[in-house]
Amino acid sequence: MSELLGWKKGDWGAYFGLLANNLTNFFTMSGLLIFAVGMPAEFVYRRIAPGFGLALFLAGFFYWYAGKNLMKKTGRTDVTALPSGPSAPSIFLVVFLVIMPIARETGDWEYAWKVALGWCFLEALIELSGAFIGDWLRRIIPRSVLLSCLAGLGLLLLAMNPILQSFEAPYVAFVVLAIIFINWFGKKPIFPKIPTGFLILAVGTILAWAFGQMDFAAVVAGADTLGFSYPILQVKELFEGIPPAALFLVSAIPLGVTNFIFTLENIESAAAAGDDFNVRNIMLANGFSSIVGCFFGNPFPTTVYIGHPGWKSIGAGIGYTLVTGFTMFIISLFGLGGILLGIIPLSAVFPILFYVGIVVAVQAVNETPKAEMAAVFVCLFPWIANWALTLVNNTLTAAGTNAAGVGLEAFTDAGVYHRGLIALGSGAPLSSILWGCLVVFSVRSKSIAGIITALVSAALTYTGVIHSVSVGLNQQFGITIGYLLIAALFVYKHFADKKDTVEDEESTTAIPDQTA
Repeated sequence: MSELLGWKKGDWGAYFGLLANNLTNFFTMSGLLIFAVGMPAEFVYRRIAPGFGLALFLAGFFYWYAGKNLMKKTGRTDVTALPSGPSAPSIFLVVFLVIMPIARETGDWEYAWKVALGWCFLEALIELSGAFIGDWLRRIIPRSVLLSCLAGLGLLLLAMNPILQSFEAPYVAFVVLAIIFINWFGKKPIFPKIPTGFLILAVGTILAWAFGQMDFAAVVAGADTLGFSYPILQVKELFEGIPPAALFLVSAIPLGVTNFIFTLENIESAAAAGDDFNVRNIMLANGFSSIVGCFFGNPFPTTVYIGHPGWKSIGAGIGYTLVTGFTMFIISLFGLGGILLGIIPLSAVFPILFYVGIVVAVQAVNETPKAEMAAVFVCLFPWIANWALTLVNNTLTAAGTNAAGVGLEAFTDAGVYHRGLIALGSGAPLSSILWGCLVVFSVRSKSIAGIITALVSAALTYTGVIHSVSVGLNQQFGITIGYLLIAALFVYKHFADKKDTVEDEESTTAIPDQTA
């Protein structure tokens, strides 16, 4: 069986690590729908969760099969499959921008869920477009930029909050972090016969219960969700939700584009680690598994996960991603999510996410030529601003106010440049790539590419895709002009370089031949 699955010893660590990541997002999804939106727990666990698990299983199967094909094509046995799971940003976006506003306005959470199904379907169609332009984008965007942008995502969106949360439960998380440092960063693992992923969850769970962090009442409450629920085909509900979902394309389009850019970055990350997957097949698998999930009641798209180089570094093969998807399907079918949330502490999971973020950032540094190293750090700044903007806005919301209520002058007087955070942090996945390209094309003296990058940036800024909180014409006019000026500067550089080249050729020709 292990040979059929392509299972290796390192798959155990990757399995428990990826499973913990998927469970975190499963808990987030169910918690938001039940406690923030007010959906009945029975509906979430019996109508949405089975479709959620089915989509994850399909994604895991597709990426396992892609890994198997790559092994057959190359004759290698050290191929590591791509990890996958639910798109974490989409969980928050669907809940807070689609389901919650509609549910509050209409008082009908079931109608809001139908609209979310339609939204996910449209988003998946946009994501599928990446299958046809992904290879082209991969050729024109420098590898160092794709990896650097992914590093920003890993550090700020994946690793930062988990490490902060780890410091809130140090008696659990610190020991788990030390095990990660020794076993996954180091060369001489502690308890080498025990899979590290399992060891992390086991030690973290024991410590959390020993220190009184966990409550048995949560286990009892979680047991109420137990019971078999198969995925129900919900075509009627989906197609009822598509027409009103079209009103939310303004959010579906950027997320669809962002998701296939993330997928592209992860494919490039895997290629840099030695596993060069077919872009079109991976993109198609991504969109198809999301669409199937929609038909079975799941409004959250799947995506390729960050972390391939991390799992490869611990010797994972291709089996872990399939078994993780199957496990999530079983958890969803039998309503095991609630009871697992009551038993396993999140403080044992957070350090795993921290590890994955760090490994991806290290890969960006290792794979970037020394001359282009500045791009790694330039690409970080939009992500830093995005994280800081989210932190500021969430803090204001918790205080019962917002930026307008505080006043921009008050922010500036306190040394917080809120306008700058909005401009730099909004659209970070795309603006990070664009700024990285500007750096790399400057280093390589590719002025034509620099001109195109600046003009594309200006167009995306003017339409609000980047640097704005909303999409629409005539956004951030000043920043748009700034990009046009950058384009003009590259035009000047292009002709100046051309003139220098001609002069160099003429001076070389003018030197008399001294060999006669």
